Amino acid sequence: MTSTASATAPLADARALGLAHYAARGVLEHVLARHGVTFQQQMALRAAVMADAPQTPDDLIAQVRAALKADPADIRATLDELLAKQLLVADGAHLRPTDAGRELIPAVSAETAPITARIWGGIPAEDLAAAGRVLTLVRERANAELAALAKPR
Repeated sequence: MTSTASATAPLADARALGLAHYAARGVLEHVLARHGVTFQQQMALRAAVMADAPQTPDDLIAQVRAALKADPADIRATLDELLAKQLLVADGAHLRPTDAGRELIPAVSAETAPITARIWGGIPAEDLAAAGRVLTLVRERANAELAALAKPR
C-alpha cells in the first residue's frame, strides 16, 4: 500500500498555518540577524525601499501595521532604530532609505533565495495555486474579524 501526502497530511487549519509561518519566519530572522536587523525593521525598510514616492513616518507605520498588525508605537520605535542604524534618513517630513538601506533588501533576498527555492521547490503549481487562494481568503476573513473586534462596542 502506497501512502500519499494528501492521505496522511492533516487538513489545513490555524495551527498548521501558524507553524508554517513561524518556521519560514525563523529562517528569515536567522538571515536578518546576520545583517543586524529584526523582522519588523526589515518590513519597515522594505516598505520605504519599495515605495514609489518618499514616505512620511505615518505612511510607513500604516503600511507595516497593515501587514504585521503591530502596535503603532512599536513601529515608530522601529523607524527610530532604522534611523539610528542609518538605514533610513529624515528628509524634511519624509523618511527615505539610505544607500545602505537600499542595498540591504536585495542582499537579504539574495541570501534567502536558495533557501526559499529548497522550501518551495517541487510543490506542484496547482497546489501552490490552491494554497494561494485559501491563504488569501483566510487573510481577508481574519482582517474583517480584526476590524470588527477593533470597533467600539
